Amino acid sequence: MIFCSALLLASPAIAHDAEGAQPLPDAALPAPLERVLRDYEQAWRTGDAKALAGLFTEDGFVLQSNQPPVRGRSAIEAAYAGQGSSPLRLRALAYSMEGNTGYIIGAYSYGNNVGDTGKFTLTLKRMGDGPWLIFSDMDNTNAPPRAR
Repeated sequence: MIFCSALLLASPAIAHDAEGAQPLPDAALPAPLERVLRDYEQAWRTGDAKALAGLFTEDGFVLQSNQPPVRGRSAIEAAYAGQGSSPLRLRALAYSMEGNTGYIIGAYSYGNNVGDTGKFTLTLKRMGDGPWLIFSDMDNTNAPPRAR
């Protein structure tokens, strides 16, 4: 608990020090987690909101910048309707799996952008030996905040 509090207090300094830093290296994922990223990219590229929502648990969350939380597959499908239809590249920076829960921390870019456009965390769950599904998807851009 103390470590987490210290990390939270230090994060603005960490983020500020990271400006202009070299991109973090990719982490090699086990095949079942790699599949989650590649399926997400494919569904996004084709603009398939139903396929995107199908990558989530029934009670999953989407937590995007400047948007209210979205929960549940049908709400996720509605939220993704009309989005996508462009190249999306996801890369893993770190991951962990313990039993039937796990996470991927990563970076993303769109279209012909060079370098990372933003970052994300995926919290993952699976039932028994089933496929890994996304319980929560939180992302935000690397762009500086807008002036008010």
